[in-house]
Amino acid sequence: MLYPKTTALIHELVTKQVVPGVSYAYLHQGQLQTGVFGLAQLKPTKEKLRPGMYYDLASLTKVIGTTTVILKLIASGRLGVDDAVTKYLPAFKDQRVTIRHLLTHTSAISGYIKNRDELSPAALLAALHQLKVGSGLGKKVVYTDIGLIFLGEIIESFYQQPVQRVIEKEVLARLGLSQSTFNPPLSLAVPTELTAKRGLIRGQVHDPKAYTLKEHCGSAGLFMTLHDMVKFSQWLLQPDSTPGPLDSKMVSALFKDWTPSGHDGRSLGWDLRYTWQNQACLYHTGYTGTMLLIDQANQDALILLTNRVHPAGNNQAFLAQRELLLGQYLREKYFYEKDGSK
Repeated sequence: MLYPKTTALIHELVTKQVVPGVSYAYLHQGQLQTGVFGLAQLKPTKEKLRPGMYYDLASLTKVIGTTTVILKLIASGRLGVDDAVTKYLPAFKDQRVTIRHLLTHTSAISGYIKNRDELSPAALLAALHQLKVGSGLGKKVVYTDIGLIFLGEIIESFYQQPVQRVIEKEVLARLGLSQSTFNPPLSLAVPTELTAKRGLIRGQVHDPKAYTLKEHCGSAGLFMTLHDMVKFSQWLLQPDSTPGPLDSKMVSALFKDWTPSGHDGRSLGWDLRYTWQNQACLYHTGYTGTMLLIDQANQDALILLTNRVHPAGNNQAFLAQRELLLGQYLREKYFYEKDGSK
């Protein structure tokens, strides 16, 4: 068994009722360990979690889909990482903000949009374009959906198609991810929140902005099975072995800090976490309870899929447990790689 202490913490997520159920996978130098257990649904009725079910990945859409397409445009020379956003989105007026700022969450774009969830897609995008840039431009990482929504719009300006259709063609189809979609089969979709407004959210994106923007949203909306998460991770670990949307040079370039300062801990699209040997790993989470970590140097990956927002969205206990689990994984991985002990 790989990483038994981490595995015990993963199981405790269910036994301590932090989440209804878990699908997880470790990849380690060609080895694969997976587990699927617990419930898919608690309310209004209980339903067992089954292998092959589709999870709402939430913000993992940003890195699996939108970021990958943007990087493809950069690699082809059609888009520059330090190009001004206004070059592609003239409705956004601040010429200081660049593609790098959007990808590294250093754009300092912020503001309040009144009645945001009641707006039409066009009105929501227009409101986002009017948001102001604060004093932290290029200086501070503040995680936000806005940058990846803008990047989705930029993708649409190149392809003249909805961003989610582009992701299907340029990422999912290229990697043979046949169990990945923006429109999952209802019976196989893991439910998320049970809300007064929308009822039980199942097979539809949980995120409010993505629900409004639908196929034009680059920040959320993708559903995947554990099987396809493993395939995507295998590609990032060994991009030369599987033809994909990016070559190995571009994938390798992600494992460094791309923020304007060079030391704020974010790559292009991805967050960065570091092993005990201080090697950079690609890392990202999704609000619904998903997590992916890629350690190319040691040929390791951790995939954690839950629906922590079911039945109620405000599940702070999961966030604390996720950090504890990640810390244990990095610690246990260090000793495993150091002496092969389990």
